[in-house]
Amino acid sequence: MSNKAFLDKICIVTGAASGIGLELARQLAASGASVVLGDVDAAGVAEAAAGILRAGGKAKAVAADVTDAAAVRGLVEGTAAEFGRIDYLFNNAGVAIIGEIRDLSLAQWRRVIEVNLFGEIHCIHYAYPIMIGQGFGHIVNIASGSGIAPGPLNTPYVASKFAIVGLSHALAAEARAFGVAVSVICPGYVDSPMMREMKAVNAEAKDVNAKIDFKRLSAERAAQIILARLPRKRVTIAFPFYVHAFAFLHRFAPGLFLRFSARQVDRFRRIRKVAG
Repeated sequence: MSNKAFLDKICIVTGAASGIGLELARQLAASGASVVLGDVDAAGVAEAAAGILRAGGKAKAVAADVTDAAAVRGLVEGTAAEFGRIDYLFNNAGVAIIGEIRDLSLAQWRRVIEVNLFGEIHCIHYAYPIMIGQGFGHIVNIASGSGIAPGPLNTPYVASKFAIVGLSHALAAEARAFGVAVSVICPGYVDSPMMREMKAVNAEAKDVNAKIDFKRLSAERAAQIILARLPRKRVTIAFPFYVHAFAFLHRFAPGLFLRFSARQVDRFRRIRKVAG
């Protein structure tokens, strides 16, 4: 699906080797944008860019780990040097781990926070000054419905995504005077490799997936929604409808939201491999 708003734009997409990131890159390129795809998976991101090129789009692959500030600097400043500007930065790279807080190691916490939160901070740190200097740009931070409605059993992910929502709103207020827009994306369940191949502690990922009651959007559809709504420059973009419903309950009926979350925990404990 082509979107004229992205014609001739220069876009960076992190986590672009698969999932929403890959679909964003494909659809941006189909809309006439030049897309720089970044991902820690060097082979995967190279193939993703090659597929866009074969389809007639403009794409370049950069192997970059968003937890490595120097690598992110190379990705961002290299793009600005090559193309003369950055119109859009899509902070999409992310990881998750499922399990109860009592079962998680500090290393597991640190990995999720480093990728999801500091990965976005690194990208913003280097891209935002460039956008200030050019007087325009749009920073798009991919968070999650879990960033506005905090469910249990994925707590490092929830913590990182809540932080991203807060960061985005604070940055939006600061960036407005410089002509830089900021949006934070809060999707519900998306059928992506991260969901299908999620790591679980003391449980089988397939059993966790089987207990998700909500229909998952395809990564293609999620990217379509994001790109359709971005030109309005709203700070928060949340979808589908149940994300808004749960965010409302969390804010205005916290007791009801807590009871729903407790039921999720009870269901998880039936498949948890360690008794208790």
